[in-house]
Amino acid sequence: MSGQAARAPSPSQPILLREMVGPIAVLTLNRPAARNSLSTAMIASLHAALNDIGSDKAVRGVVLAANGPAFSAGHDMKELTARRTDPDRGRAFFAETMNACSAMMQAIVYLPKPVVAAVQGIATAAGCQLVASCDLAIASEAAHFATPGVDIGLFCSTPMVALSRNVPRKQAMEMLLTGEPVPAARAREIGLVNRVVAAGTERDAAIALAEKVALKSAYTVKLGKEAFYRQAEMSLADAYSYAAEVMTENMMARDAEEGINAFIEKRTPTWRDE
Repeated sequence: MSGQAARAPSPSQPILLREMVGPIAVLTLNRPAARNSLSTAMIASLHAALNDIGSDKAVRGVVLAANGPAFSAGHDMKELTARRTDPDRGRAFFAETMNACSAMMQAIVYLPKPVVAAVQGIATAAGCQLVASCDLAIASEAAHFATPGVDIGLFCSTPMVALSRNVPRKQAMEMLLTGEPVPAARAREIGLVNRVVAAGTERDAAIALAEKVALKSAYTVKLGKEAFYRQAEMSLADAYSYAAEVMTENMMARDAEEGINAFIEKRTPTWRDE
């Protein structure tokens, strides 16, 4: 699956492709001619796919990739601008779009399975937000990341939410205030991505990383992912109190009992995801 197709989708092709690679669902943004911008249709398609995957026990991980030279250029500015002629100058549509996009980003966080971004090219504005919203990210050496809204008079406020929860404040503010693109190596240094790989191998590398997590107990991964994001918003004392409750509940699970016994007995555990 390595390499990126630069062909524009035919009218019969969906804007979001989905395929299974073993236990991993690969979702591929398929609007290369529009730089995979997040139109309302793309946002809805992503959200629907995530909802479907959440209840599919056959899926143990997700890779989010894209066709063409760009990962995602963010919101579809042509679609947004076309609504300036609405009686309210587009206000209702803008609010609807931003809220729908925010809900989709949160669906990634709330998904009880790991989501890995495979970034082959530029990821800007809401495209950068999409990467930051994923649990893990693999970037091609050719990838760049930016929140350039400030350059067109539109501060990247919603991308800021995900970005500021991934990288240190000073680095986030520099990206938001200057709009300058950050190369893949720098993105790794500041914590926006996990690994940088040779161009054309990022999708396979993302799948391999997702497959590593897929070998674990799905119950444990679900519990741990939810706890990770919840405790991050708490005070230190509240986080420890909450984490102690989660670990106690986890200890009572069948997979924890099996995993600990397997460790003691020096054998491979058999997961039941419960």
